[in-house]
Amino acid sequence: MSRTDKTRPWWVKLAERPMVTSRPHHDHRFGPCTLPDRIDATAAPIHRPARGCYWVVTARFADTMHNGCRECTGYYFRRAERRRSRHETRRALRGYHGED
Repeated sequence: MSRTDKTRPWWVKLAERPMVTSRPHHDHRFGPCTLPDRIDATAAPIHRPARGCYWVVTARFADTMHNGCRECTGYYFRRAERRRSRHETRRALRGYHGED
């Protein structure tokens, strides 16, 4: 299997760089600190506990989490734009060569 960043689970990406990709959120209203020392699949921010301390995804990492999603990256909009540009260029070239 390839060892690229896109094939790894998102919580592994969080665990490698904890203060860049996620930050601790402390809530000591219900007792002592319950923040886990390490991020794993159960302590990842998506599995936030109802009470206590937990890890929160940073805005910078949240922007890159949906990097492969075509809807999120604007792929379909850019695709239509590129297609429109190709058709306009072909029409212009046909007119320039006198094929129209």
